[in-house]
Amino acid sequence: MKEVGRAGSGGEALFEDLDFPSDDRALFSDSSTPIATLQGEVTWRRPQEICQSPALFPDNITLAHAKQGLLGDCWFLCACSFLLKNRYLLNKVLPPDQPLWGDSRYRGSFQFCFWKLGHWTEVTIDDRLPCINSTPCFSRCHSPAAFWVALLEKAYAKLHGSYERLWAGQVSEALVDLSGGLAERWSLGESEEEQRPEQDSDQVRRRRLDLNLLCSVKEECAVSCSTHSSPGGASELGQYHALTVMEWLDVKTLSGSKQLLLRIRNPWGRCCWGGAWIGSGAGWSSVDPALASDLQARVAEGEFWLDETEFLSQFDDVTVGYPISDEGHLKSIYTGSPLTHYHQLAGRWMEGHSAGGSRNCSSYGSNPKFWLKVCERGEVLVSLLQHRKWRKTENYTQTPLEDSKNTKHQHYQAIALHMWKVEKRRFNLSRMLNKPPCVSTHCHAYEREVVLHQQLERGFYLLIPSTYQPGAEARFLIRGFSSSPTSLSALKSPAPSLPSTTDGEWETCYFQGSWVEGRTAGGSRNFLSHWQNPCFPFTVCDESAVTSGVNVRITLHQSRPDTDLHPIGFHVYKLSEGESQQMLPRDEDPAASCVPHCFTQDVLLACCLSPGAYTIVPSTYRPDCSASFTLSLARRIHRKVVKSQERLGRAIEEISHISVMQS
Repeated sequence: MKEVGRAGSGGEALFEDLDFPSDDRALFSDSSTPIATLQGEVTWRRPQEICQSPALFPDNITLAHAKQGLLGDCWFLCACSFLLKNRYLLNKVLPPDQPLWGDSRYRGSFQFCFWKLGHWTEVTIDDRLPCINSTPCFSRCHSPAAFWVALLEKAYAKLHGSYERLWAGQVSEALVDLSGGLAERWSLGESEEEQRPEQDSDQVRRRRLDLNLLCSVKEECAVSCSTHSSPGGASELGQYHALTVMEWLDVKTLSGSKQLLLRIRNPWGRCCWGGAWIGSGAGWSSVDPALASDLQARVAEGEFWLDETEFLSQFDDVTVGYPISDEGHLKSIYTGSPLTHYHQLAGRWMEGHSAGGSRNCSSYGSNPKFWLKVCERGEVLVSLLQHRKWRKTENYTQTPLEDSKNTKHQHYQAIALHMWKVEKRRFNLSRMLNKPPCVSTHCHAYEREVVLHQQLERGFYLLIPSTYQPGAEARFLIRGFSSSPTSLSALKSPAPSLPSTTDGEWETCYFQGSWVEGRTAGGSRNFLSHWQNPCFPFTVCDESAVTSGVNVRITLHQSRPDTDLHPIGFHVYKLSEGESQQMLPRDEDPAASCVPHCFTQDVLLACCLSPGAYTIVPSTYRPDCSASFTLSLARRIHRKVVKSQERLGRAIEEISHISVMQS
């Protein structure tokens, strides 16, 4: 049912969002959730049509908390509570001074901002809300005249593509989307055997909850608890429900011992617990009556107290959102210190190039790499956030990819982040990867974001993000937060990794050569002497190569100690018909290059070259750097093109007898 725009206070028609229209397109994506039964039952009304005097927030802040409706988005509503305790974030997400109902400037629209993949994104909506019998059917405030929750929920639904896309999620993701900061999930269970993420050689069990750790930030951080199954005392919760931890404190009992009590808020707006600290439960008789009266008076609608034993037995994990200072800086939950230095870089895992998999895989070293330079000793947090897997739809939105074989983890890869201390930027990658990292996240986990934390000394650190499965593709964001000055940069890979050995038949030839000072050590293309470097001609005869992907693989290995490596690389030049290696096309760009020059023993390149004559020119970066080297050349063999065994034999013979030549 589409509402006709009514005039605002100034007589102009009220805004109607055509990108997120007030009909089933905004409600449903694939009608796979219980709200699918609402089709044809929902009407759309503006706040002034729902109550007489609408406002964004009520006078009593307690009544501003979210109350869950028919939509299963408790995870998002728990994160919304964080905004009520942080004015800076509330103003960031809901910019102040927007014209409200009764204002002559009111036009029926509101602007919100969400942090999305590294940037704050503005979302504009109209204020028509889905209702049943003139009452909002999804989330709202405990005060029926306050609408900030309902409008924020609509903007978040637009960001995701529909209200239905908000059914089920992680509190940690919503906290990051509303703050641009970090959130971590801690386990409450004794064992993780049944739900353990993908394992690798760095398996570490998820940290157990330690609320004492949060003492320095307990008034500023966001804490939520969730259950994955039907616990005994909270049987009404059912499966996968998230609640907000409003406060926790140690109370002294009459016997002189200490008891940890936690006040929990249920987004449903009703108590779902029957333990010893409910109403006149037995627990209250163990503390001073005046204290008991004070604590019981703090309980609002939908809240209840429980002790630590009950808490640990009824909930499976806790999510902690990092505080954000009034200046917008992340604050550490470990020390309470502001992390005033921030960097972020985007990257991606690409099959056959940079998706090397876990440390169990021989291809691990091909994963993307990043330099973290720590200028002074300090506290450092580094996170790895992967993009959700999406698919294009007919309208303006994107929707998550579905995988019928993996419904539990269909949106994310299992990811991890490892860090090594590097004494100097010249290092042997293979040797370093055989050593344990100085810090890493727990074993590969199906999370949108994983976080590592450490006090780091001054120096260089190598970061390697990875998926558990080799070849798994995804985009990601590396973020660094620190108390001391740092820098974050991508380590340019010397070359793509080699293709799989199962992608057809290959022929490989090996050549020995050397750079000799004053003779064949010409340096890179920056120097006129570059053309003095050794040259290695070869021919590509396969005319189907252009359409069949990689058909040439080249590896350059320098024979020098790990501690005294030259930066090396190479170029591949195409020769015109009739040209020889003595007549290199010096004014033309290479057909392929393995640059920039890198301090490593091996650089490699996999590429697709069209048929023709070529020559490889390996070099050190600077001239007159002496070293011996080995060059390997592999070419794909296509049987349809190789007409006869004699032709193949001649080609191999031609290459095998080439000697090192100077131009």
